[in-house]
Amino acid sequence: MSERLFGTDGVRGIANKELTPLLAYQLGRAGAYVLSETHDKPTVVVGKDTRISGDMLEAALIAGICSVGANVIRVGIVPTPAVAFLTRHFGADAGVVISASHNPVEYNGIKFFNSEGFKLPDAMEDQIEALIRDSDRIKSPIGPEVGKVFTEDGIRPYAEFIKSIVDRDFTGMKIAIDCANGAAYRIAPLVFRELGAEVFVINDRPDGCNINVNCGSTHPEVISQFVREVEADVGLSFDGDADRLIAVDEKGQVVNGDYIMAVCAEYMNRKGLLKKGTVVATVMSNMGFEVALKKAGIKTVRTKVGDRYVLEEMLKGGYNLGGEQSGHIIFLDHNTTGDGILTAVKLLSIMVQEAKPLSELRSIMKDYPQTLVNVKVKDKAGYSKSKKIKEAVEEAEALLGENGRVVVRPSGTEPLIRVMVEGEDEKVINELAHRLAEVIRKELS
Repeated sequence: MSERLFGTDGVRGIANKELTPLLAYQLGRAGAYVLSETHDKPTVVVGKDTRISGDMLEAALIAGICSVGANVIRVGIVPTPAVAFLTRHFGADAGVVISASHNPVEYNGIKFFNSEGFKLPDAMEDQIEALIRDSDRIKSPIGPEVGKVFTEDGIRPYAEFIKSIVDRDFTGMKIAIDCANGAAYRIAPLVFRELGAEVFVINDRPDGCNINVNCGSTHPEVISQFVREVEADVGLSFDGDADRLIAVDEKGQVVNGDYIMAVCAEYMNRKGLLKKGTVVATVMSNMGFEVALKKAGIKTVRTKVGDRYVLEEMLKGGYNLGGEQSGHIIFLDHNTTGDGILTAVKLLSIMVQEAKPLSELRSIMKDYPQTLVNVKVKDKAGYSKSKKIKEAVEEAEALLGENGRVVVRPSGTEPLIRVMVEGEDEKVINELAHRLAEVIRKELS
């Protein structure tokens, strides 16, 4: 393990190859041991998405946790944000979710939350990693001191929590939902039906291997078509672990995270609910988003890509709304991480309160043309050392001037360099993005 084990979103890799049962066991063991230094007989909530490798990694992770004397509350298949909530709900000392979110089925991940439902700080992750390298320091209790596993229903408490956020129901609304054959497959239809809506569902039959396959938030064209087929008022598309939402209006137009944040921010600000009149977004949010918020008298603070950086800025600045274009949106008044189902409930509540269709609400902003190219590379860390890449980026920035942006960054979870170019002229930004991608490909592939 020469590189840091923990990425921007926990530990991720191809299940049974990079993220092995042994590593899951070691993570459970080291993580629970770190907790046991500050808590007597700690309890850890464990949840997962629908991936076929989830059972294997869950068994190994739980074995590791119990081997140091910690107890486990196993909640089964639930969204990632549900684990953050359930950790608080059960009064546990930590939560762990086994998921690789929107990534393909061969990937999986292990992410820790603290007792308040926040991701672990870097220092604690480093402590866990050091213990994995030096496992002899970890003590193994015997007899009655070994940990136990308790199985609890996580769906019902989480559903009640989501429903408690709104003060009116959705009776009379027709809602189309794409569950991505992932963790939303039970909870999302249940919540919206119990809130009174007429619900139409697709991709709610996970088989362990079909998670995110041509469906969910990374394929919004699927929910767009479904909305038109069933003549729904709104479409909701979640990713594999339901921490993201991409919506679709009644005309089938995609409403991404930028649009959702803009709609929610404007409404919250008007009602005096947006703390410090500010929204936190990443460098990937469209320029049109910032322009729209400025017109509404709302400030935008930008961070590096990754919900952890959005959350850090929100906590530091005392803000309560932030998120990403990908649909990962944090309503800090309610939950400690991005929550697709909570976001959907918030968005639909605004539609009901304002008595406006989503197509009208989304008109608050207009996208600047944006081109995103993913370049598969062997060494994504090398991009920052390349003089040719630096010169190509500077040349593109000079050509765009104040009317555009260039963002080049390594993916936090995949062997990719992401190139984003944004500006007023679609042809120009498309050319620039692909020119940059070619330079990166030659330098790093």
